[in-house]
Order: sequence, then structure tokens, then C-alpha cells
Amino acid sequence: MNALNKSVIGIELFTRPWIFIRGVPAMKFLPPEGPPEIAFAGRSNVGKSSLINALVNQKGLARTSNTPGRTQELNYFVPGGFSGEGADLPPMALVDMPGYGYATAPKEKVDDWTKLVFDYLKGRVTLKRVYLLIDARHGIKAKDDEVLSLLDKAAVSYQIVLTKTDKIKAAGVPRLIEETLQKIKKRPAAFPFVLATSAEKSEGLEELRAAIVLAANGG
Repeated sequence: MNALNKSVIGIELFTRPWIFIRGVPAMKFLPPEGPPEIAFAGRSNVGKSSLINALVNQKGLARTSNTPGRTQELNYFVPGGFSGEGADLPPMALVDMPGYGYATAPKEKVDDWTKLVFDYLKGRVTLKRVYLLIDARHGIKAKDDEVLSLLDKAAVSYQIVLTKTDKIKAAGVPRLIEETLQKIKKRPAAFPFVLATSAEKSEGLEELRAAIVLAANGG
């Protein structure tokens, strides 16, 4: 990525219109490596699509559904206004990863999703950080722990983002943040700071945007 593109990665990107550019069902369909990529992971129905939409203030960008597991591909979103040709690349891409822990999907389908996700995590040089979303009502569950271990194994920098904090008492949020920090403190790839958000109430979004910009710039 050239210095010119890197210099324009800033909070103002989130005020631009964003567009969906492609869904990636297998590694061979990934876009060429170039701009830094920021990925979002989490259990099915944790609110990934809603949070992405809230971040860019576009309700219909990432598809939301009442049916967990609808996101079956790596979905790429970039700020609009760039041709994607030559040096006119978007400065950053957001990647909505398939949700995990969707118990009613066929095992073969789950296996395919899982392989795609972890091949991407291990093999994508331009992936700067994964934001692992955890439902504030449930905290880190066994399946989340498995994913944390795989992220550590893949040596991918990741940060925990609590979602749906409006669904719990406000007094419980600091306690949940501290409990979460204790659970990840010995994990080598975990970023030692937990973010708390509510897409519905637009809470914690500015902090998350700032964290994304810092990560995209290599911070």
C-alpha cells in the first residue's frame, strides 16, 4: 500500500457512503491484496451486520437477518468513490466474516465456513485486525474460547468488542469489561482493551471507529 493511500485513512472515511464489493465463498475469490483489511467475527446472531451498518451509518449495507447464519461468505465493504484500478484503491476494507456456532446448519456447510474463515485468518497479509464480537448478555462462551485459541494460533491481532450493551444494566458493563479482560489477559494475540458497543443506541461507535483507524494505520 502506498504512502498516499495510507495517509488518508482517518475517521472521515466513516462519513462517506460505503459499498458492498463482493462476497467470497472460497479463498480463490478474494480481492487482490492491497488496502488494509479489518475483519469482524462472532457467533451467529451476535449483531455483526448491525454493528457494521451503524459504524458507517448505512442501515442497508450489511445484510441483517433474524435467521442466524445468513452470512455464509466473507463479505467485503469499502468506501465508495474509488475505481479500484491502479493506484485508485480504497484506503481500507471492512470484512464481515461468517458467523460461527450456528447449530442447525448442516455439518458440511459449517465445515466449509470454518475452513474459509481460518484459511483467511492465516493467509491474508493485509488483514490488520479482527474484532471479535461478544454478546454482552452472554459473555465469552466455550465456542468463543475455541475461536480465541485459533486466532492466537494464527497470530492474528484481535480485539474484543462487546455488543448489545443496551440489553444489560449500565452498572454491569464495567464489570463485564473487567471480567472479559481477565479471561484474555494471557492470550498472546489479544489486544488488551475491550470495547463496549450498542448498535441500537449508537453507543461506543466513536471509540470503535478510532480503534479501527489506528489498526488500519498499523497501530
